[in-house]
Amino acid sequence: MSIQSDEYAQFRRQRRAYVTGPTGPLALVETTWLAPGETEIPTERAAADTVRLTTLEREDLDHGGLQRGYRIWDDEASTRSAFEDIDAYDYDESWVVSGRFELVAEERLVPFEHIADGGRLRQHGAAGDVVFSHEGVEYRLAAFDADDDDSVQLVFADTTNGTETYGTGRFLWVDLPPQWRDLRPGESVPVEIDFNRSVIPPCGFSMWFNCPLPPLTNRLPFPIRAGEKTVRFAPGFDLYAPGS
Repeated sequence: MSIQSDEYAQFRRQRRAYVTGPTGPLALVETTWLAPGETEIPTERAAADTVRLTTLEREDLDHGGLQRGYRIWDDEASTRSAFEDIDAYDYDESWVVSGRFELVAEERLVPFEHIADGGRLRQHGAAGDVVFSHEGVEYRLAAFDADDDDSVQLVFADTTNGTETYGTGRFLWVDLPPQWRDLRPGESVPVEIDFNRSVIPPCGFSMWFNCPLPPLTNRLPFPIRAGEKTVRFAPGFDLYAPGS
């Protein structure tokens, strides 16, 4: 086994540990957003030993301003007990692609549609683009700001979605070299894009996530047969009817 494929095997183990963890996506059983002006978080909802409560915030599309909410995570969630595995492609070195990260504008916002927002758009920071070539054609993907300042997140689609891979698209994080911090708009640094690390978004594991959909610029017209395919649950389990 090569060093790269061995690292990929470790990555797959880490992914399984994350999704099955106490606040991994399989454990999410509720997301509730407070009404305008409401601030009280019902912490008593986490009284059981198996239950955890976390808080979150977002822009309120109806009223503007900040909207507070909370999530309930349960060790005994039906999604956790029904989960079997994440089906993924075998490691393929040809899908480790050289490209570049190009700074566009530090304040750039890109409109994003989310699954549960009824077609309305949210704005996400995307200071740069990840650019690479495939079969002689150059593609430019909006690269979104990530929690880690030295990486960016791609939310992308390709022609495998809905047949071989998760229907709405996949996520991929790309590490940036330290030199990116010295870039000015229009300048770029080389990056490695490892599509083997493409992952199913959280909404593939629980119906309580409001996942972003790939913007038009990030929908690739060819198949990427690398990374995660689909979540495998026990026969008869329906993600959108967890009591089944």
